[in-house]
Amino acid sequence: MANITKRLFRFSSILKIASLISFGAMILCYLAPFIHPKTLSILPFFGLLYPVLLGVNIAWLVIWGLARSKWAIYALVILGLGGKMHLRSFALSTNETADPKGLKILTYNVRLFDLFNPTYSESIEHRNQIFEYIRRTDPDVLCLQEYYRQDKPTNFEVVDSLFAIMGNRNYHERSAHKRSTRQNYGIAMFSKYPIISKGDVMFESQGCGDFNYCIYADIIKNQDTFRVYNVHLQSIRLNTDPNIEEPTEDETLESERIIRNVYSKLRLAYLKRAEQARRVVEHIKSSPYPVIVCGDFNDTPMSYTYNQFNLFLKDAFRQSSSGFGSTYIGRLPAGRIDYLFYDADLRPSGFHIQSEELSDHRALVCTFSRVK
Repeated sequence: MANITKRLFRFSSILKIASLISFGAMILCYLAPFIHPKTLSILPFFGLLYPVLLGVNIAWLVIWGLARSKWAIYALVILGLGGKMHLRSFALSTNETADPKGLKILTYNVRLFDLFNPTYSESIEHRNQIFEYIRRTDPDVLCLQEYYRQDKPTNFEVVDSLFAIMGNRNYHERSAHKRSTRQNYGIAMFSKYPIISKGDVMFESQGCGDFNYCIYADIIKNQDTFRVYNVHLQSIRLNTDPNIEEPTEDETLESERIIRNVYSKLRLAYLKRAEQARRVVEHIKSSPYPVIVCGDFNDTPMSYTYNQFNLFLKDAFRQSSSGFGSTYIGRLPAGRIDYLFYDADLRPSGFHIQSEELSDHRALVCTFSRVK
C-alpha cells in the first residue's frame, strides 16, 4: 500500500510540474504582443504557439477539474489572465450586408499568380482562376501581395487583364525589377475610383532578396476620401530543401543545424516586422483621411506586430465576422496572418474570407463606410 501511495504521489508531482511549465508558457504568450522582440527574442515564439498552449491549458483545466483538485482553479486563473486577448483569434460578431455606398476592399496574397508551377498549363489555369475570383468579387479597390508582372512582350500576361477587370488604369505598384528577365515582384493596388495621391512607406531593413513593401493611395468615392495602405511585411524565407530524403552521417548534428537555421530566420523576421510595423504606424498617424490597412502581415494576432496596429485601429474580422478566420493555407499552420484594419471613423460590413484555395493565402473582402 505504501508503494502505491508513493507512486501516486510521484505521478501527481510530475503532472503538477508539467502544469506549472504550461502555465508559465501561457503567461509568456500573453506578454509577447507587448514586448519588442529585441528585448526578449524568445517571446515571439510563445505567441506563435498560442493555439497549442491554449489547448494544453484547457486540457489541464479539464484534467484537474475531473480530479477535483485546487489546481483546476490555478488553470482557470491562467486562462482568465488572457481576458479579451483570446478574442484576437476568435470572433463572435455579426456580419452586416455590405453597404453599396461604401468602399469595397479585396486584399489577396496571390503567390505570383502561381507563376512557378512546374506545369505551364496549370500555372495559366490557376492565374485565370484568380482573375475570375476577382471579377466575381467586384472590388472597388484591389490590393495584391506577392504580385508579379513581366514587361511586354510576355507569355504570362497579368496587368492588362487586371486593368480590364477593374475597368480603368488607376494603379499603384512597388516592385523589384529583374532586368535580365524583365520581371517585377512586389505589391500592387488597383482602384475603380480616382487616386488623388499615392506613395510608399520605406523600410530601412530591406534586404536585397526581400520583396516586402508598403504602398498607399488616397481614393475618392461618393465625395468621401479614404487612405488605403497595402502592406506585405517581412517574410520568413526558410528556404529549406524539401527534396532531402537521406539523413547525413551525423543525423543529430544535421537536425540541430536545421533547427538553429530556422530559429535564426524566424528571429530575424520578427525583428524586421517590428521595425516595419513601426514605420507604417508612424505614417498612418499622419494621414489626413480615415485609413484602411490591409495585406499580408506574416504574423499572428498574438504578436508584437499585430499589436502595433491593434492599439489604435480596429480589426475588421473581429468586429464583423465569426469563427477562427484562418487565412494561411500553406505548409505551416500559421492561422490568421492576413488582416484588414480600419480607422474608428469607418464602419465595416460584408466581411468575407475566400473559400477557394487558389493560393497559399485566402483573400479577405470587406466594405468600409464613413460614420456619419
